[in-house]
This record gives sequence, structure tokens and C-alpha cells, in this order.
Amino acid sequence: MSGTTGASCTCWPSPTIWAEAGPPSPGNGRFATFPYDVTVTTSLHDDTVDLLRSLIRTECVNDGTPDSGQEIQAVRVLERYLGGVGIEYGVYESHPGRASLVARLHGTDPDAPSLALVGHLDVVPVEPAGWAHDPFAADVIDGEVWGRGAVDMLYLTASFATVFREAARSGVPLRGDLVFVAVADEEGGSRYGLDWLLRNVPEVVAADYVLTEAGGMRIGEKVVVAVAEKGSAGRRVTLRGTPGHASAPHGTRNAAVLIAEAVRRLNDFPSPVTLGGQWPAFVEAYAGGSPLAERLGDPERVDAALTELGALAGYGHAVTRTTYAPTVLRSGTAHNVIPGLGSIDLDVRTLPGVTDDEVDAHLRAALGDLAEDAEITRLHGWLPSASPTDSPLYTVLGEALGETLGREVVPIVAAGGSDARLYRYRGAVAYGFGVLSDAWSYERYRSVIHSHNERIDLESVRLTVDTLTRVVHGFLGE
Repeated sequence: MSGTTGASCTCWPSPTIWAEAGPPSPGNGRFATFPYDVTVTTSLHDDTVDLLRSLIRTECVNDGTPDSGQEIQAVRVLERYLGGVGIEYGVYESHPGRASLVARLHGTDPDAPSLALVGHLDVVPVEPAGWAHDPFAADVIDGEVWGRGAVDMLYLTASFATVFREAARSGVPLRGDLVFVAVADEEGGSRYGLDWLLRNVPEVVAADYVLTEAGGMRIGEKVVVAVAEKGSAGRRVTLRGTPGHASAPHGTRNAAVLIAEAVRRLNDFPSPVTLGGQWPAFVEAYAGGSPLAERLGDPERVDAALTELGALAGYGHAVTRTTYAPTVLRSGTAHNVIPGLGSIDLDVRTLPGVTDDEVDAHLRAALGDLAEDAEITRLHGWLPSASPTDSPLYTVLGEALGETLGREVVPIVAAGGSDARLYRYRGAVAYGFGVLSDAWSYERYRSVIHSHNERIDLESVRLTVDTLTRVVHGFLGE
């Protein structure tokens, strides 16, 4: 660990107490009436774009191995940006080069709730041949910043940093603590990032309320706030055959053939449909009382209706059931040997209430008679998580987004995972934030995440900075 943190931070609230009594009160219960009187200058927008471009250029590519990412490069960029205004921060390395930065502004009221702005610094790998422009040049083309991580989630990390710095520079008093957390390894499961911080220095990153990624997209006339996430329950299915010489394959028990058949069965076996959680809110925002909405709300008809969601069909399928996706196949070591062993790794994303035993039972049912020779191994995973939609922060988000965009919010469950879950496990209320322009439907957002030609328009950066400023001062302002 490097760096210092200065004064100690508030300890975590008890999740057990929260479960009985709800989240902490907002102190004196007073919130600003929107529009909140905070002026956001053009220079702050420009600073955010410049910082975003600098973060993209650090190329903190996380391929899942311990030495990838090297987020220390992005941390150095943030250190230079945050310097000079008396900000208290610390830099923490969980592994050489896997660095995170945490900064804190102390509020005037120790009983007021704290708010953390949590962004990650790592990005997923690219296939350069599929890009129209250099994925790490951060070029501005036709009003858009191009580059890996532009949407996921460096535009937000940059916005969090600039709004945090401006709050420190301006000296406008805040009742509760404001925390800026820029972490490593979110794309790799957070082992070297927030999970490490929470295990080793929990007091440094402690917060009652959290904003992070996965919000701001448009669905119909509403804008998305992610309030929940599915869980993860990765599995490896190992099948045993009988090795032999490949010159005489007839009648052999070839493990490669076994896993091929197993993949087909696993992929085709239906998972039970569940239409609870935030699904009704999504359907109402998307289809609003139409015949399509009726079909999307019917467990017997929803699968046929998903095709009418177009590019969102995959999302709709994902959040209405636990999903089982074969991703990695292994078998064989030499071209002239019938393999005696094969394995399939599956990315399993669980709905709330689905247990590990139920996941294993589903896999065995899907495998059928192949299950007799199958071994199921539980890989890395995490539980589903959710935050309430009646919290003070959710109210402020709705007011701020209404003022900035003139739109209502719609709560959704995120099909993927984020660092929000790690805070929720410890009793905090966490939401996926962001404010994307009218050009960004939910369909477009999903089409660029982890894909070619990722980019973000300058208008989305401006809207995010403006709205985030309103949220910070509306929630924490005196």
C-alpha cells in the first residue's frame, strides 16, 4: 500500500440493523429544491473531456491476469489532476501496478450520510482490426470521444473526479462526506480493486450511499437508474471419455465429442422464467400499456414477445431468468490422440433467490444421461444485490434528472455486474448512474459496451457533469 489517507473515516453501518430499520436518515432531512443554484462552467466540461481522453490513453487493459491492468498509470493522471486544491487522498496497491485512488472531503455534520462516487480505471481488451479509429488515441471525431473505456466507464470516472475536485476547490460546505473512489480490476471481478480495499482498508472507502456505473440510458421517455444486479455462479463441467489412437475413431468414447453434445444440451435447455423485480417497471417504460406490454408480462408468452424488443431482446431474456452461457471449451493435447478428458466453463448469472444447489441441479437436468460421467465444479461468483427505490438519494436522483432532462427515472436490474454489489453487501445503498444524451437509447448503449468502436458524445459528458453537480449538492449541501 502506498500513499496516506489523513483523518480516519466513518466505519461501516451494520447490514443487520439496516435490514430492520432501513438506510440511515439524511441527517436533518432537508434537501435542496431543484433547480439547485450551482453554476457549472464550460471549463468544467472541458476539464472532464480532457481528463477522459487522458484516462483512455493510459491503456489500462485488464485481461484477467494479475499483472494486467496496471491502473497505476491512470492513478498518476488523477493525482496530477487532483493536486493543488488541498484534497486528502491515498493510493493503494493490492499487487504491483494494480493501484486504486481514494479521496475524501469531510462534511460539516458527522451524523449526515456520506456519498461515494465510485469509478473504475481498467478497461477490457480490444481487437484493433475491428475499430475504425485507434482505440487508445482518444480522438474527438464529430463531437464524440473515441476509445476503449469511453462509455465503460471512463467518462463517468472523469466526471466523478472533476465534480469532486470542484466541490473541494469551491469550498461550498457539504453536510456529509463526499468520497471519490477510482479503483482497479472492476472488469476482472474486483479482486485487486474494491474487494481488496474493503477487506484491507474498509474505513477508507466507507460510505452510506454510492453512485457508480450502469445508468443514464433512454428507454422510451424515461431514463435508466440501475438499482439491482444479477448474481454470478460460474461453473466448470468436466466430462470423462476414454483416450485412444485417433487413427481409429470408430466406437471410441471421445471427450471432445462428449463436450460438444453437452454444450448443445446446456445451451438449449430452458431456464425457468421469473417476471418479478424491476421487470414490470422496464415493461411499462418500454411498452406502456400496449398489447406488447401484456405479452411481456405473461410468463407463457414473454419469450415469443422478446423478439419485438429488437436490440434489447438479449437484455430482456437475461433479466427474466437465470442464464447459463457456455464460454470456454477444453479438450485434447495432440492431434493424433482421442482425448479422454474435456471441460466446459459456463458464465451463470443468477436471479435473486436462486441457490448454488439449484444451479447444479439445473446443469445435471440439462446434461441428462451425460450427467452420470460429469463433474461440476463451482467457480468464482457472487450474490445478486439490490437497493431500494424509496431512499433519499433515489429521490434526489429523480429530481436532478427531471431538471436536467425533463424525464422521469425508471429503475432496472443490470444484467452484468459492477462494484455496486460490494457496497450493497455491506449495507450501503448503491445506484448505477450516468446521463446520456438523446442519441443514446438503451439499445445503442448495449451495442458498444465491450464491443468495437466504443465512444461517447460530448453532450453526454456535459449532461453528466451538470446532473452530478446537482445530485452532490442536492444530497449533501447545507
